[in-house]
Amino acid sequence: MTDTPDAPKFLGKDTPLPTTPEEAVLDYVPNPRKDSLYMTRFVTPEFTSLCPVTGQPDFAHIVIDYAPDETIVESKSLKLFLGSFRNHAAFHEDCTVGIGQRLFAEMEPHWLRIGGYWFPRGGIPIDVFWQSGPPPEGLWIPEQGVPGYRGRG
Repeated sequence: MTDTPDAPKFLGKDTPLPTTPEEAVLDYVPNPRKDSLYMTRFVTPEFTSLCPVTGQPDFAHIVIDYAPDETIVESKSLKLFLGSFRNHAAFHEDCTVGIGQRLFAEMEPHWLRIGGYWFPRGGIPIDVFWQSGPPPEGLWIPEQGVPGYRGRG
C-alpha cells in the first residue's frame, strides 16, 4: 500500500494504540458513494475510560451513526482513537460528546449522532446522546438497538 493523500495511513500497518485522544489521528478517505444519501453505523460495545475523580474504569456501549458527505472515517483509525480513551480520565458526558464533536468537525458529514450507553457506577447507569442537528430528509435511521439498562450486554 502506498502513501498517497487518499490512502489510509494505518490500514495494513502495525500501529500502536495512541496514549491519549488528543494524540490519536483520525484518518478520512474519500466517500465512494458521495452522491448517495446513506447512513453508516459503528458500534463499540466494550468502550472504556477512567473516572476523573476515582481513577476507576468506566465501561460503555457506544453507537455512532453518520451520513457521510465527501469523506468517510477509516475504521482502524476510529478503533485506535476510541481505544485511546482507555487511560483517559473524563466524565461520561465529556467522552461521548467529545467523540461526536471531533468526528463531526473533522469529517464534516451531512449529519452525525452518538449514543453513549454507560454501565452503572454507584448504581446509576448514565446514557449520553449528542447529534449535530436534524437528520437530512429521507435518511433511513434505524433505532440504535441498545435497550434501557437491565444488565446491558
